[in-house]
Amino acid sequence: MKSTEPSSSSFQPGHSSSSSPLEPPSSLYWDTYWITYDVFLSFRGEDTRRTFTDHLYAALIRAGVSTFWDAEGLRRGEKISEQLGRIIQECRISLIIFSEKYADSSWCLEELVHIMECRKTRGQLVFPIFYHVDPSHVRNQAGSFGKAFEKHEWRTSIIEAAIMGRRVTLELSSDVQKKYEARRHHGTEKIAKWRAALKGAANLAGFDIADRPEAEFISSIVDEICRQLTTPYLNLAVYPVGIDSRVEDISKCLGVGLDNDVRMVGIWGMGGIGKTTVAKAIYNKFYHNFDSKSFLADVRETAKDSNGKIALQERLLSDVLKPTKIVVHDVSRGINVIRERLGRKKVLFIVDDVDHEDQLNALAIRRDSFGPGSRIIITTRDRHLLELLKVDTIHLTQEMNEEEAIELFSWHAFQNHSPNEDYIELSRRVVTYCGGLPLALEILGSFLFGRSIEDWISTLKKLKKIPDVRIQSRLRISFDAIDESQRNIFLHICCYFIGMDKNYVIKILKGCGFSPEIEISVLLQRCLVTVSEKNKLMMHDLLRDMGREVVREESPNRPERRSRLWRKEDVIDVLTDESGTEETEGLAINLQRSDNMSFSTESFRNMKRLKLLQLNHVQLTGACDKFPKKLRWLCLRGFSLQFIRNELLNETYLVSIDLRYSNLVRVWEYSWRLGKLEILNLSHSHYLKQSPDFSHLPKLQYLILKDCVSLPEIHWSVGLLRRLALLNLKGCTMLKDLPEDFYKLIHVKTLVLSGCSRFENLSKNIGNMISLKTLIISGTAISEVPSSVDNMRRLDFSSRQGLSGLKRCFQDETSGPILG
Repeated sequence: MKSTEPSSSSFQPGHSSSSSPLEPPSSLYWDTYWITYDVFLSFRGEDTRRTFTDHLYAALIRAGVSTFWDAEGLRRGEKISEQLGRIIQECRISLIIFSEKYADSSWCLEELVHIMECRKTRGQLVFPIFYHVDPSHVRNQAGSFGKAFEKHEWRTSIIEAAIMGRRVTLELSSDVQKKYEARRHHGTEKIAKWRAALKGAANLAGFDIADRPEAEFISSIVDEICRQLTTPYLNLAVYPVGIDSRVEDISKCLGVGLDNDVRMVGIWGMGGIGKTTVAKAIYNKFYHNFDSKSFLADVRETAKDSNGKIALQERLLSDVLKPTKIVVHDVSRGINVIRERLGRKKVLFIVDDVDHEDQLNALAIRRDSFGPGSRIIITTRDRHLLELLKVDTIHLTQEMNEEEAIELFSWHAFQNHSPNEDYIELSRRVVTYCGGLPLALEILGSFLFGRSIEDWISTLKKLKKIPDVRIQSRLRISFDAIDESQRNIFLHICCYFIGMDKNYVIKILKGCGFSPEIEISVLLQRCLVTVSEKNKLMMHDLLRDMGREVVREESPNRPERRSRLWRKEDVIDVLTDESGTEETEGLAINLQRSDNMSFSTESFRNMKRLKLLQLNHVQLTGACDKFPKKLRWLCLRGFSLQFIRNELLNETYLVSIDLRYSNLVRVWEYSWRLGKLEILNLSHSHYLKQSPDFSHLPKLQYLILKDCVSLPEIHWSVGLLRRLALLNLKGCTMLKDLPEDFYKLIHVKTLVLSGCSRFENLSKNIGNMISLKTLIISGTAISEVPSSVDNMRRLDFSSRQGLSGLKRCFQDETSGPILG
């Protein structure tokens, strides 16, 4: 691996003579040596103790990472004390915070030498953090690091001059002369060790703050450290102002450690007030006390999917019973399984963002569903749900007081605990406007960071023009700050794409004529959207509601004249009255199969600009020639017919088709050219018996056929999909193999065959799939694999693990396959 200059990215691979810090030189360290702390912090106190290091230390502690920093003054004299040296040795990871004056301290440099020795001899992981210093200055001892070494070398030269002076003026005994020579040599040797340690540390993979916001930077460090430690923490805000007192209040009600009862506590409050953050902090504080724990996030959003409640049940069971995986096929059975399997377990269970009683019922939220000592926490906006549950305590999450609000705002606006002197009065005016709402404080603080006083005054004037009675109007300032293209993407996301894979959304938005990569990055920077660990596009509920309110205001009383329709009642009215207009670019309705609702294609006759269409569990009637012809995204989950009439797919611009949970037996009548189609999802189509012909889908990249349990084979034309990047066949239990030409595709990165219980053989030509990174074959009938898989350099670690126990089939040209 080449040595690289660390840049503004959060984690930088660098050169090391032995191994990367991501891969310890040996497994001896964690397995053999006594461990006292997870992390040791090495830093220059006067540079960062009260700022960056303090925040990083607090964030690591909140994440459940046992961290040592020299708060007790163990640095004494010029040498590392025996106690501190032992502490460094007994840490899994060392974080070295290189700041401007780090090299001024001989103590820091001695500490660094000891850390690098522990890396070499004990396999300790070491990560450099470049805090407003150039990594090349650390590596080459230039800039402030060079000046520091000039001082160190000057001190050594003084000793040498003193020795020479004594030689001239005095006749020294040989013993005394040796003593002075040893002292000079020691100083020179010590400086050489310091230089080597700095160079070695700077060449390791690490973190460079560059121009990144400090909060984001610290979060990325904590995420990586916890990934290395596999700590089951939940990430909190980097600046958790006021959280400790709120957690303490709820902790008293929980009574963790009293194992004779089951307690339920509700966290209630308006959106954006910090309910989820407090719940995460409680989880991090107490998960050590429970062998069984689960944090179900975004319950309301997840439950909207047709199988959402089942997914939540399976997540709960998986969290508590891991590594056992339990599949439930309907909600009623899932309730019984939860009560049977968890009824005797002491569980910490947090259910986040519940908005309907049936979600609580599906998760069996009752005292007798869990064992003695269990603690159940529910966050919701609806107090009535908590009253129905008869929870022990309902905790109202209060707005921040003035002191807390000023501090939180200051961390985001100034990266300090209080405002800069010139901005004190302006800061108070902004905080007053935010009304103690954490979300508004964070968004406006981030927006105003680094801006001039004139910009602040202008922003405050603008805020006065926006009604302050509802939080949506407060959040809309961030929306007003972006350009038209970014606004349109934001509105598309908040109306249709929350919870969808970011890569898929980018494909669809590109088809709509946007440049989504750069535009979404701006939305991320402005805190308008987030991306989850699973690469899902997400946003806070209040931001979603604010965006939808923007659309509603386009035509408050005439929904057919709005650019986007998503509200069930509005969509039903427009489709029933056949009152659609050219103004509408997107329409979505998400029904249940039991709703048994149908609409005529005549309803779309005038929607000539419609690009995004979701009709889940809707039956269509009428002539197909009335269907919109400029669609980019067509989502027809629960499609009721056995095949799609080709006239319905007369779509020149279509990028994505989602036909999950359909009744399809075959996809379309005959092969049809969809020249721009990149995503085809037919998952959970249990009656699908015939694979589509792919010969006229030249741009298809994502093909998802999960749980198509009646599908016996994949059409040979799959081998023509030169751009295919992903094929997911998980749970296709009738499938036995893949067409030989499939193995000639060189752009496939992911192949999922897990649960294909009859799938027996991978082609000997799989080695030609040079881009393949992920190959999942668990739960198949494969007992041997071609030896060529061992030469597939891009396969990830988990894929190789899945192949490790299988026999190898070696191909011999004369005698056929030979098993190894």
